[in-house]
Amino acid sequence: MLPAPEVVERALRSARADETVVIVTDAHEASLRWAGNSMTTNGSSVARDWAVVSVFRDGPNAARVGSVSSTSVDPADIEAVVRASEEAARTAEPARDAMPLLAADAVEAGAPDQLLDWQGPPATTDIGVFAGLARDLAPGFDEADTLYGFAHHQVHSTWLGTSTGVRRRWVQPTGSLEINGKRGAGTDLASAWVGAGTTDFADVDTPGLLAELSRRLDWSKRRVQLPAGRYETLLPPSAVADLMIYLAWSMEGRGAHEGHTAFARAGGTRIGERLTDIPLTLYSDPSAAGLQYRPFVATPASSESLSVFDNGLTAQRADWVREGVIESLVYPRATAAEFDAPVTVPGENLLMTGGSDATLPEMIANTERGLLLTCLWYIREVDPATLLLTGLTRDGVYLVENGEVTGAVNNFRFNESPLDLLRRVSEAGRTEITLPREWKDWFTRTAMPPLRIPDFHMSSVSQAT
Repeated sequence: MLPAPEVVERALRSARADETVVIVTDAHEASLRWAGNSMTTNGSSVARDWAVVSVFRDGPNAARVGSVSSTSVDPADIEAVVRASEEAARTAEPARDAMPLLAADAVEAGAPDQLLDWQGPPATTDIGVFAGLARDLAPGFDEADTLYGFAHHQVHSTWLGTSTGVRRRWVQPTGSLEINGKRGAGTDLASAWVGAGTTDFADVDTPGLLAELSRRLDWSKRRVQLPAGRYETLLPPSAVADLMIYLAWSMEGRGAHEGHTAFARAGGTRIGERLTDIPLTLYSDPSAAGLQYRPFVATPASSESLSVFDNGLTAQRADWVREGVIESLVYPRATAAEFDAPVTVPGENLLMTGGSDATLPEMIANTERGLLLTCLWYIREVDPATLLLTGLTRDGVYLVENGEVTGAVNNFRFNESPLDLLRRVSEAGRTEITLPREWKDWFTRTAMPPLRIPDFHMSSVSQAT
């Protein structure tokens, strides 16, 4: 298999289009699965995915684009993929997002070393990354509770090269751990979930996660049936992450200007609107400690958030909400020029700060009566104009009375907008790195505080466990 930099250079040398972009990603993955208190499967894999983007110019800011992807590792296929990309470009409609490609000097001084280490090898992983995890899980398999779960580690090494001289490389490790515990059977079955995000599993506190799982199952000894309604609710960081991720995915500048999203208002967007007096800041930052992500655009296809013409563009910190006020929306360069807005690259992590130092247990201790969620799932959009979402609670909803968790309650379907939640939040606690439950397969790098919502809308009772 040719080294990825050589694939990029060969494709660029064979190109006949006016401009060409080549992106190569080598992916090394390892996984570990367990069920019924026993390890079941493990494995590792190596794959390559690469794409050629061809551009034919009809003018400085007019172009047709074609993009073809491949998983082939045969060097003989490189020219065929380039030719297919060029043919797709020749027959394409004019690109709405056409802009000049970035030049080589787009790589700024002071960029992380691996951005400039073009010839660096791909990073790897294997099943050995789970050695400590497997050791720490073993005591849990000897307990009465039944454990199920999945650990996944991925390392993606990406090389980006363009005919205008841009050369960028990035190595992205991503790991996640999920543990589900069950106790009892039939109508007495209790279920709980814990999870963690990581880059290498060295920082995962598996004994602590197992202890938290057991504590939640202990809470389920008493069962309480509650009707649908609005309840004071404590959202843990994981559930907050799932809701805020959907908010971030909806922050497209064009959609707001054209009136298609919840960030639209008559004559413009809602940038500058205050949502809450709590100084919450929701942001993405490629250099956030422990949550770093690729600090440049590398995309084989355009969307409302990304443009192939922006490949190589440096990603900066973006404050989506700053101290309670909507601050930014996502604008590729062409959209930014059209609407006279700052260029803003979507983030691959999401953090919220500005709350107090209160931990979730301390917030529970200060609750007279309310609900404690653990995680959300099956989240779907109901109304894009208000960003109204629906979904289900799962694996534990608990009743809090006089500062203590006194039992488990039935699950619910909820109807809430993350924008409205930010308006109504009455308390935010200490920010911590967390793993979202619903969006874990697409988005793992988050840090959120627990939130207190005085009137979270449980719209109906659910039979989910």
